[in-house]
Amino acid sequence: MEVKIIGAGLAGSEAALQLSKRGINVKLYEMRPKKMTGAHVTGDCAEFVCSNSLGSSDITNACGLLKKEMELLGGELIKIAYENSVPAGNALAIAREDFSQAVTKKIEDDSNIEIIKEEVTTIPDGNVIIASGPLTSDAFAEAIQNFTDSEHLHFFDAIAPIVEVDSINFDKAFWASRYDKGEASYINCPMNKEEYEKFYNILINAPRIEQHSVDKDSKYFESCLPIEVLASRGVDTLRFGPMKPVGLIDKRTGLENYAVVQLRQDNSAKTLFNLVGFQTNLKWGAQKELLHSIPGLEDANIVRYGVMHRNTFINSSQILNQTLETRKREGLFFAGQITGTEGYTESIATGMLAGINMARKLSGRQMLELPKETMLGALAFYITDKAHLKHISSKDNSVRYLPPQPINSNWGILPPLEKRVSKKDKKLKNELLAQRSTERLKLYIQTIS
Repeated sequence: MEVKIIGAGLAGSEAALQLSKRGINVKLYEMRPKKMTGAHVTGDCAEFVCSNSLGSSDITNACGLLKKEMELLGGELIKIAYENSVPAGNALAIAREDFSQAVTKKIEDDSNIEIIKEEVTTIPDGNVIIASGPLTSDAFAEAIQNFTDSEHLHFFDAIAPIVEVDSINFDKAFWASRYDKGEASYINCPMNKEEYEKFYNILINAPRIEQHSVDKDSKYFESCLPIEVLASRGVDTLRFGPMKPVGLIDKRTGLENYAVVQLRQDNSAKTLFNLVGFQTNLKWGAQKELLHSIPGLEDANIVRYGVMHRNTFINSSQILNQTLETRKREGLFFAGQITGTEGYTESIATGMLAGINMARKLSGRQMLELPKETMLGALAFYITDKAHLKHISSKDNSVRYLPPQPINSNWGILPPLEKRVSKKDKKLKNELLAQRSTERLKLYIQTIS
């Protein structure tokens, strides 16, 4: 038995390892480094491009719960992520180069996996998992579009700048995690009102990189908006978003600031830090002026400027079953962000699910349709069920289906608790949802085993 996987990103790498450990041979196709994308910089497997964070590890956080479920289901990349983690408070952040190199070595050393470094331009015959990601090449995107008989939807994703830690002025910047949770692993650059207004004026007047005409009507994904787009919504939008000062106190002064720019560790050597929430499409000269206007970063050495690229995803509600297998063709699965999930953890999780289900299909076993009370089950159900996209016109009662938007793991996609909990007790509600999820998943694993 053999499976072809298109794309050696997070989802494709996870799927390959899931199949291999079940004794199935894999041909893993990756066009990098022969053909690069607008965001990747290496040919390594599972390269992180936008951020180095996998989100919270706390199971009372939706993303944290998803990680726990991956561990229960035998996820491979989540183990490697913890082995290559760097301090980030309650979050799981990784040294991105170390992580990708570790995944690449594990795959290269695996006798069941053959890596083929070439671009795929047509959907192969046989058993296939498409995990080509949101940066799918134009030729292969056209092949997918022809197969699905539907238009692709596009949105923009943006990458945050990275600076050298030794160039940060710690007479102004300070170390802290919000509300002092975990160790003080974030660098914080505080602003008073005057400094913030100066920063804001530079930002809203800064020149942006001109978009290609074909991309001008594409959509942004709400949780990864360029900072200039956020700023255009109002002068205080950033202070209630990525620059909110709440819970970040400089113990030297004891003051809560007007706004705070946070930087998160980007590599294991702690020499590089990325600006949290500062994904941008500004021209590089404008980025330099903007970053140097931030207190503490006046002389910061910028090692990577922010860039923006087009992402592609399919209308999974019209194309996929909850198992992530296509309705139109047996033995063809999709996984990762191209399915309409958003986020690194979600990419790995759907790659794991597609890999497990492909293996179970080939062995004649029932494929997993995880309980909707689990985060991964709810995520798979959300992207593949068209009921939530149904719209009935108030004028003529006509039915149409709204185009999907990319989705992160979040509590809103889970069924409500059987027992009502006060809206004010959010922490208790999340704890009960997490407890229910893990219990249902453990029971489901016992049942299908």
